[in-house]
This record gives sequence, C-alpha cells and structure tokens, in this order.
Amino acid sequence: MSKQENVEFVISTLKNLYPEIPIPLDHKDPYTLLIAVLMSAQSTDVRVNQITPLLFEKADNPYDMMKLSVEEIREIIKPVGLSPMKSKGIYGLSKILIEKYNGEVPQDFEALESLPSVGHKTASVVMSQAFGVPAFPVDTHIHRLMYRWNLSNGKNVVQTEKDAKRLFPEELWNDLHLQIIWYGRQYSPARGWDLEKDIITKTIGRKSVIEEYYKSKKS
Repeated sequence: MSKQENVEFVISTLKNLYPEIPIPLDHKDPYTLLIAVLMSAQSTDVRVNQITPLLFEKADNPYDMMKLSVEEIREIIKPVGLSPMKSKGIYGLSKILIEKYNGEVPQDFEALESLPSVGHKTASVVMSQAFGVPAFPVDTHIHRLMYRWNLSNGKNVVQTEKDAKRLFPEELWNDLHLQIIWYGRQYSPARGWDLEKDIITKTIGRKSVIEEYYKSKKS
C-alpha cells in the first residue's frame, strides 16, 4: 500500500475500534485538566486519577490552590512521582493564572507553555481536550506507534508530531491522538506486545520492526 493508503487504513481502523473516545484523565474544566496533565508526567493515568480527587477536594481552582503550601500539595501528590517539581509547578502556575489571567486558563499555546512545569505536550493536551483547538500531543505511545507504522523516523517527539500533522487531516487530530494512545495501550504496547493482535502494525508496519519481533520470539 502507498503511504496515503496506510494513513487511511490507520484512520478507518481506529475509527472502527474507538467510535466513542474516552478521555484518559478525569477533570471537570480546563484548570483541573491542566493540573492532571502536569501530574501525569512519568506516571500513569490510573495513578493520577486516583490522586487528583484528593487534591481537588481541597483545591480545584487556582484561588484555593494558593491557600495550600507547596509542601501540602507535595504531600498529597507524592504517589504520582516527581512531587517536588510538580508541586512547585502547580503552585507557581496557579499564582500566575490569578495574577495575569483572572484565574482562567489561557487559550493560547505560548501563554500555556510559559507557565511553570508546562511543556509543549501538556499545552497541546489542554488546547485539544479543553478548548477543541486542533493539536497533536505526542506521548510515548504515539511516538512508538508512528515509528512501528513507518509513518515517522522515530528520531524524537518533535519530528513525530510534525509527521503526524503532515500526514493526518487537521480536523481529525484531536480524535486521532487519543485513539492512537488507546490503541497503543491495548494492542501495541512496549512490553508484552503480541503482533498477531496488532492489526495495524501487522498490516502496514515497518519491516525491520516486524522482523525484530519474530526474531525475539524465536530466541
């Protein structure tokens, strides 16, 4: 198949598998989403979803968050890991949101990325899921699958994002990035991967990846 046919195969397969797309991180508004995404760095969504209710019970808006100390925030979010950095980020961005944005999360990539502990991926998730702005946040699943599917060279997430945006229609970005994440978790994980269940990689995957998979099964 041509690259365009491969792209169309990915789109149609994911649409069939995920006609309704669950949102991985529990939240109720742009602020709680921003905090949840920040907390998810090098953690799992399951763990974050266990901890955010404890934090949001005390503070689900920047004004209440500022009533907590960095140490109090850190103690609550400690199970998600990297709590020293994340607690400072949560406190610091809450302060800035109050001082510069009347307590509201800005609908702007540059403004979001200027906040403490908020990188491009976090900003992209918020713009996509909270505000419906086309974005293609690349996590480890998307980075891995775009390489396995021979749609990106796998050099870095910046290049993977560029390739995804170039290959997939903009109006599908917000759905596709979530569909690929779910597919990666369920059918094409980094560990415990079963190629026989991974229909997309088995159909259009990079030859070297498939050969390496079967080689590892023989050894």
